Amino acid sequence: MTLPPRVQAWLAEQGLTLAAAQPVAGGDINQAFRLTTAQGPSFFLKRNAAAPPDMFAREAEGLEALRAVPEGPTVPQPLLWGPDFLLLEDLRPAPPRPDYWPEFGRRLAAVHRQTAPRFGFPHDNYIGRTPQPNPWTADGYAFFAEHRLGFQAHLAHRRGLLPAADLRRVERLAARLPELVPPQPASLLHGDLWRGNALTDARGGPALIDPATYYGWAEADLAMTALFGGFPEAFYRAYEAARPLAPGYRERFPIYNLYHLLNHLNLFGTGYLPAVQAVLRRFVGS
Repeated sequence: MTLPPRVQAWLAEQGLTLAAAQPVAGGDINQAFRLTTAQGPSFFLKRNAAAPPDMFAREAEGLEALRAVPEGPTVPQPLLWGPDFLLLEDLRPAPPRPDYWPEFGRRLAAVHRQTAPRFGFPHDNYIGRTPQPNPWTADGYAFFAEHRLGFQAHLAHRRGLLPAADLRRVERLAARLPELVPPQPASLLHGDLWRGNALTDARGGPALIDPATYYGWAEADLAMTALFGGFPEAFYRAYEAARPLAPGYRERFPIYNLYHLLNHLNLFGTGYLPAVQAVLRRFVGS
């Protein structure tokens, strides 16, 4: 593999020479490599020649926002980025400690205790490679209805992936949000919190990667932990002890996860349409 010229120059500035670039599996969107230098330090490189020009800059911004939480999970430091790459601190993941999941719950609660007066983020960013609009919005229901469910549903409809009848059902569900979802503050979120983005750091403690960061409903972050693979009960018990939640929060998970299912419909095609339709049937009927 040939390193991006800016990465080569950066390593030289640090007095480092590349010894090996080992591919790392696990990502659906980007190529990933662990860079080992002859002097010892290692780094993590993400590459995507087809990425939107600002995608990695926006990811770096999200990582920095999460890193700023003193009691949050470990988050790798972004070191250098460009239109087609992101160079990160290497977490050097170790086997998880016995208290990994309870500690993860407590540390995620610390992230969610960081709040803003409005919903959104300083910049739009990406969920996978799909644009994620984040205009500052005073009302959380309007934000989730328009910039999460509505944005994804209309995108899927324009692409021929979501039938018009299902688009109308998404709009009906969006209109019902105030009766289905309790009021919540605008909390700092990871934004793409499935199990594949929950790693360990060098001490075996909880770490987070690949964010789609914004200020939104904390329950939405928790919902995605149950979507692909799921987190164990110890995680939720520790989270609730550190940051109590409104009763019935798990029953609301499918509402929040409709956003991610619609995004997967946009990213990967109609194989996700039945899951989208199942959520719609549950909350708005046929």
